[in-house]
Amino acid sequence: MGKSRTTKFKRPQFNAVGLPVNAVKEADLEEEELGEESCPAAELLEKLQSPSADVREFGCASISRVVQQSQTIPGFLQRDAVRRLGPMLLDSSLAVRETATGALRNLSACGGQEVCEDMVKHDVMTPLTALLRECCAGFENAVVQMKEQKNPVEDVANEAVHLLWNLCESSSQALSMFNKAGLLHVVVQCLERHPHNVELAISAAHCLHTVTEDNSELLCSMSTAALGALENVLLSSQPSMAHTLLRTLAAGTLWNMKGSLPAARQAQALSAVVATLSKCLDLDSGTLIPELRQAEEDRHRNAPAATDAEDQAAGELAVNEMDEEEEAPQQKRNGKAVKIDNDFSDLLPRGKEELREATALLTAQQTSLEIIVNMCCPDDPSDDEWEEESSSDESDVCPDSLCDGVSNLMSPLCLSAEVHGALINHSVPEKVLKKTEFPRTQATDVCHQNPSWRGLIKRMQRVQSRALTCFHSILSSMDAESLGGAAALQGAAQHLSTLVFGAAEIPKDEEFLEAVISAMRSLLQMIAFKNIPQCMTPQQLMSLSEAATRCDVVSVRVNAVAILGITGSTLAKEKGTAETLQMIGNALLQVATRDADLVVNGEALDALLDVFADGDEAEKAAKNIQLLPALKALHPVFKAKIRKEGKGKYNPQQLCVLDNIKVNLRRFIGYLEKLVKK
Repeated sequence: MGKSRTTKFKRPQFNAVGLPVNAVKEADLEEEELGEESCPAAELLEKLQSPSADVREFGCASISRVVQQSQTIPGFLQRDAVRRLGPMLLDSSLAVRETATGALRNLSACGGQEVCEDMVKHDVMTPLTALLRECCAGFENAVVQMKEQKNPVEDVANEAVHLLWNLCESSSQALSMFNKAGLLHVVVQCLERHPHNVELAISAAHCLHTVTEDNSELLCSMSTAALGALENVLLSSQPSMAHTLLRTLAAGTLWNMKGSLPAARQAQALSAVVATLSKCLDLDSGTLIPELRQAEEDRHRNAPAATDAEDQAAGELAVNEMDEEEEAPQQKRNGKAVKIDNDFSDLLPRGKEELREATALLTAQQTSLEIIVNMCCPDDPSDDEWEEESSSDESDVCPDSLCDGVSNLMSPLCLSAEVHGALINHSVPEKVLKKTEFPRTQATDVCHQNPSWRGLIKRMQRVQSRALTCFHSILSSMDAESLGGAAALQGAAQHLSTLVFGAAEIPKDEEFLEAVISAMRSLLQMIAFKNIPQCMTPQQLMSLSEAATRCDVVSVRVNAVAILGITGSTLAKEKGTAETLQMIGNALLQVATRDADLVVNGEALDALLDVFADGDEAEKAAKNIQLLPALKALHPVFKAKIRKEGKGKYNPQQLCVLDNIKVNLRRFIGYLEKLVKK
């Protein structure tokens, strides 16, 4: 059905790990039954009214800690916590400002998108904007007695910028207010503190990476000062993982800004962006993470035991959230797919420097891979469940504009010569393929041994999945020669085969399966097109497809049947393959008949048409599996299903493709009937 295309990565949104806002009423009913004493919200919010700054600070700090347990959030929202915390952002005490902003930051991070939108509705942006302006004005004025001491105003600014990032990530209204209030200059000022305060700079860089994506209003007003600040970050040379993350985020922001850069600086900026991403991917987490863990042990051995029980408790809460972190189903924002990703690393208390460094490394590499995916994708909106073009050449089945849109999605190479050259010159395809390997046992073992580090295992696995998705994207946007020719493609196929078939059974993790099967599909398409022998046996591919067809993710099932179609159409050209074609044909018929999703049904039918379109072996196999009567029975069912379910569940592009398949199926049945009459 044509070349599959990778969905662009949006910046990760926070997913609600507890009850959403609209579940507050249900929580209220339960709370009434349990009584006031069971909920700490009332007592803690009452402390915000105290004349004592210490009591107000204690109240804010306690709220900040408690809301990390997401089941407590509805109790705070029901008591108007956002409106009551808002004035605390401009409290006369810097300590209260910091803890109040931290409480709102944690509320936004742990509460999810609906909570963020609710916070914006309750006017949190007004005091937050005023606070940020005051912080930036106070950067140079704050008195720091010792060189090693942190500027207390910068601590407040870090919490504020992180809160701003969370809100703009999840709320289009917050993003609009960001633009109107001219907050870009304020965030850039925070980024410029990177030589002295990398933590603040990283929060600012995260925020910039978010607000510059698909934000034409902001990009039109981008200043040379902002561009200069980003370039200065890219030119920095500090070797820490935190600085690596900072440079990666700056590179991503520059890529987002590419359309607004002066023409004379575009080539230089592109080279700097790709060089930064390439250097990040050069880092070996399998070696660095054990080294960082060992450094932490050495530091603890040579230092007195920690006595701050609150920090330890906060660390455990954050680690628990990281342990439970899962990729949620994709949602839509601005017509594009959004990857939902819970990131609670920022909730780790100070004193876990090595763990922060390890987390920064993995975040930087994941972000680098996502940026490369976006570089390989065109900018037009796409559908995240079915992005393939029907094999039909019928343009009269649906409106011309729709079919043209589908056709445009399938342009074989969507990279500009400049981007293509930069990626090749920095050996990015090879480095991405290297990152698709399973996390090294040495690294996962040291993480397993310590509860605080255990959450990194999922992060390592996510880097692998992002690398597989990135490799799929590269395959979809480059030609075989650019990727090293037949030998390199066969080597890549052998590597993917080892990932899938190297263990006793095929991995069942949905995120991994979705990524590896999409990469495998793109690679097999390229190999088949170039008539390169493939290393995977039909039996292996059958076992992969069987595992995939049991997966709940639609795109996994779509790619599974597409792989069978690619394999079958290749085998149909060879002698003595009728028995294998029968096996593939039966599998595709089963999917076309039994899968609950029309998109998967259509892909299976389209694959059947490809496999049995021509050749003596295909003709023999078709007779043996009674393909003609099976398709005759399926055709009216498929038509009725499109008519019944189509307009309610599927978008116009999908319906256009389904209509094409329906027409092709009718013609194919006629072709088979002629063969029978011979």
